[in-house]
Formats: sequence, C-alpha cells, structure tokens
Amino acid sequence: MAPLSLGIVGFGIMGERLVRTAFPHPEMRLAGVWDPSPEAAARLEAAAPGVPMLADAAAVIAACDALYIAAPPAAHIPLARAALAAGRAVFLEKPLATGLEEAEAFVAEAEAAGARAAVNFPMASSPAVAQLSAWRQAGAVGAPQRLEIVTEFGRWPRGWQSDAAGWLARRAEGGFTREVVSHFLFLTRRQLGPLVLHSARVTYPAGDGAETAIEAELSAGGVPVTLRGGVGRIAEDEANSWTLTGAAGAIRLRNWSLAEKLEAGGEWRQAPDALPNEAMRPMVLRGQVEKLAALTRGTPQSLATLREALEVQQVVETLLRS
Repeated sequence: MAPLSLGIVGFGIMGERLVRTAFPHPEMRLAGVWDPSPEAAARLEAAAPGVPMLADAAAVIAACDALYIAAPPAAHIPLARAALAAGRAVFLEKPLATGLEEAEAFVAEAEAAGARAAVNFPMASSPAVAQLSAWRQAGAVGAPQRLEIVTEFGRWPRGWQSDAAGWLARRAEGGFTREVVSHFLFLTRRQLGPLVLHSARVTYPAGDGAETAIEAELSAGGVPVTLRGGVGRIAEDEANSWTLTGAAGAIRLRNWSLAEKLEAGGEWRQAPDALPNEAMRPMVLRGQVEKLAALTRGTPQSLATLREALEVQQVVETLLRS
C-alpha cells in the first residue's frame, strides 16, 4: 500500500519533534510544511532535508492527504475547517480552540459531517499506558477507589518551551493546565469514564500571566479524583504522577512514561520495559503517525476523538474560571 502524505502547519516544538522522531515512516511521507517564522525553513532543512517549506497553509492543505495542525490554539479551528472542507483528514493539537463555544460548534459540525479528525493526546499511543491497562485487566487494582493527579513545574513555561513563551505564559491561551494537565484528564477519561468537576481553586499572578497553582476535586465514572499542580515548588523542570488506587492495589504513571505498580511490601516497582520519556517519545510518535494513517484511510484506530478533546477542554476551562 502506497504511503499517504502528511502536511504540517506550524513548525515549532511539536511539529519539529514529530518530524525528527517519527520520520521516515512506512505509512506516511512528508508532503510539505508551512510556518511564518523566518527561522522555520532552516530548522526544517536540518530536520528533514528536501521537504519543502510551502508558501502558505493553503498550499500545504492542497499537497497532503492529512494535515497536522501544530500552530498556536487560535489557529486550530480555522485551519481544521479549511482542511476538512478540502477533504483532508485532520490531526490537531489541543486545546481545540481558545473559547468553548467555538470548540463546541466545531465538534458538532465535524461529527455531523463524519469528519476524519483526531486530537494529539499521545497517551492514546503510549506503551506505558498500555501497561497500566494490562495491569488493570489482570486485577492489579480491582475496583477503583480513588485517583490522584499531581503536576509540578520548576518554572512555566518549561525551559524547552521558551520560544513559545509569548502565548504559553499567558492566561488567554497558555498555562500548564491546558498544556499538561489536559493530558492526564484525557487519560483519566479513557481509563475511568466521564469527567465531572466538583470544585476548584486557581492561583493567578498579577497581570495576564497564566496560573501558578491549581487544586481541584473531580470524579471520573464515579471515582473520586484529586488534582493539584503548581509552579516554583520543585527544583527540577517537571514532575508528575497519575496514581490509581483500588480494592486490590495501586498503579501509577510517573513522569509521563514510567508505569509502576505498588508491591505488597509498599514499594513501587517499574514495569520491566519502562523507559524515560525521552526514550519512549519516538515510539509514541511513530504510533501516532501509524494511527493517523489509519484515520486517513477511514479504518479503526485509537487516537483521541474530537468529542474526548472537547470534554477535557470543558473541564479545563471551567476549572480555570474557578
């Protein structure tokens, strides 16, 4: 079967990371990229020699079978609508939009049209998450009793995101709740069921800066969930954990990629094939591209749906207004 063609709009951190770690790929070839940054062409040539920097987003859409939208949030839905109207499959970064009404309207119209569209929540393709699911199926947790999510950052944005600080550090589009906590809420929704936010407290700095601390109580499929996160309370760049406790035991995902199970003696044991996030990322991204090829062909896959992304965004935006 001939490979499909992928176009990318937005060649910042996420676009470049996908190109460098997932290509070449047997399921897809790179058709072209567009980014308005003057430096993007040089970075593209270094990451994927010969892949063209096209004139604009419309040229990328015309050249591809599927469009990866890695631009800032305000551009997501306009680009997605243009690509879907041209008959392309679409893979969006989250959040869907900067406002809930726009996101809700887009999801409704896309679902009504049977659009081939998905959202980039990499935990949909994570081997570590697959290990958590296998442990649950084997009875390691039993009936879930509670879930705890913790996300801590030495600074925000993280050091490797400094080039995007113009919007990531701002309350309107950025912040760690939208950028990071949303991934763990997606995982929670997949593992336990629909999310309900019961209470939340958010701390903001003066001015238009993004949040510096959050605390929230939620439930997922009826299971109590506690969430907390903050900036400046740890020395390292980042630390996170997703810990599910049940009648038979506990499992957790730590620092994105380390699947761990609580032993009878009270020690956490990593899965034998656990890898740090930097080592696991190429596996996850190649899996995402494989699933995107399946989506483009209209065959079953497990990427995050628009509806799942919308449900996560509804919780995130409600929390941030608390």
